[in-house]
Amino acid sequence: MEDKKPKQKRSFKFVIRFFLFIFSLLIVFFASFFITLYVNSPTPKEDLSAGVELVSDLTEDKKNSPTTAKTSTENISAEKNSEPEKTSPTAKTTSSTEKTSTISTTSSTSATSTTANKNLGFFERWERLNNIKKAVNDKVYKNKNYVFLPNIPKDLLKAIVAVEDAKFYTHDGYDIKGITRATATNIEAGEIEEGGSTITQQLAKNLFLSGEQSFARKAEELLLAREIEKNFDKDKILEFYLNTIYFGSGYYGIYAAAEGYFGKEAKDLTLAESAMLAGLPNAPSLYSPYVNFKLAKQRQMKVIDSMVREKVITSSQAENARIEEIVLVRE
Repeated sequence: MEDKKPKQKRSFKFVIRFFLFIFSLLIVFFASFFITLYVNSPTPKEDLSAGVELVSDLTEDKKNSPTTAKTSTENISAEKNSEPEKTSPTAKTTSSTEKTSTISTTSSTSATSTTANKNLGFFERWERLNNIKKAVNDKVYKNKNYVFLPNIPKDLLKAIVAVEDAKFYTHDGYDIKGITRATATNIEAGEIEEGGSTITQQLAKNLFLSGEQSFARKAEELLLAREIEKNFDKDKILEFYLNTIYFGSGYYGIYAAAEGYFGKEAKDLTLAESAMLAGLPNAPSLYSPYVNFKLAKQRQMKVIDSMVREKVITSSQAENARIEEIVLVRE
């Protein structure tokens, strides 16, 4: 009995130290988050200078109004006298170019959305946090090629959860064990090797935040992820994620990725194709089959192994997916 008491005291002290460590990390997260918001918020002096610039612009416009009126009337008369131009055959575009243009516009809007967060002040971010449902809907439904859940193959849903966030359906937006494991891995490596972010956290980052590695950004990511979980069910979050995540080679969202890589709609993807796409978000610039097909294939195998480990597919299904030939749109 005398030997057990010191062990119990040591374990109890270890538990207390562990929780104090986690609690201190959370304090640092939220403190740095609010400090960053306060620093980045626009000051009254900036607002006043903006107002002065606006008044000066208006006065300049008034001075230049007679000349602009003349030029506008001249343009109107010129348009009336001009004959309608005939459309040339070269003005017609094929369906393939239309697809690539929609894909490029989707990627550009997704890329610029993350930079807009830097221009938001404290109160704008706070309002976004309190109205997260509207903020998310305004972002995701801008995509003209949005793919709803019934048109996303179940194999792709299983694959992305198995490899990206196995506890997706049980956590509340963040995984404490995952964060702790990632922290220990990064400390051991001396650099950031593992993010520890859940699918919900990745969604929050893709929609509203930049890729900056800081405590403030991580704290804001956790807050946004928690609010997203409160306002949307898991299937909807997964649907949002697949429509906004980057799959490499300029393809944002599952519609663009399915068309760009395999030349088909998302609903027609096979298990092998779904596994390959599910492996790309981890490092899209590295694993894109157009960049390095061998690495993409190796990543696909890891995804299939994860699906077997999570028992979402059978061994025979996995074997068939491993040997299935992958045919890309571009060689």
